[in-house]
Amino acid sequence: MHILIKNKYLYFNKYKIKCAVGKRGIGIKRKEGDFITPLGEFKIKFILFRKDRVKNFKTALKKVPITKRMGWCDDQNSKRYNTLINYPFSFNSEKLNRKDNIYDIILVLNFNMNPIKKNRGSAIFIHVAKKNYKNTNGCVAIKKIELLKLIKMLKKSTKVRII
Repeated sequence: MHILIKNKYLYFNKYKIKCAVGKRGIGIKRKEGDFITPLGEFKIKFILFRKDRVKNFKTALKKVPITKRMGWCDDQNSKRYNTLINYPFSFNSEKLNRKDNIYDIILVLNFNMNPIKKNRGSAIFIHVAKKNYKNTNGCVAIKKIELLKLIKMLKKSTKVRII
């Protein structure tokens, strides 16, 4: 079974879950920082999670605990563009260990990863939604409780279709 994201809803099996998407909606992602959630079909590479905030969850996917030194490079001038990095890091990046809870659980999608094209866009995640499903910078976001239910049912072969 695959995940479908359409019209600010995420569909999986019998579930229909409200979600947030990029401020400029779903469309063709042209560049870094355009606030568009990209159209397409993607694999879930792995799950990043805060083990101090999320306990004992089961999933068939690879799990990677977030440390205080972890980030994601969104700087096209870096050789590490659109990859997981550790601090200290001299290029632009986004910290994954945050005070708010939006990165307590992150499904990392393989957008712009094979091959990585500079400035095409980075860090397309499914993560925890802010209150009132505030728009994202291009990711998909759902309630934490829904994300925990979802990851239990995912398989390594599960794909994410954004239309």
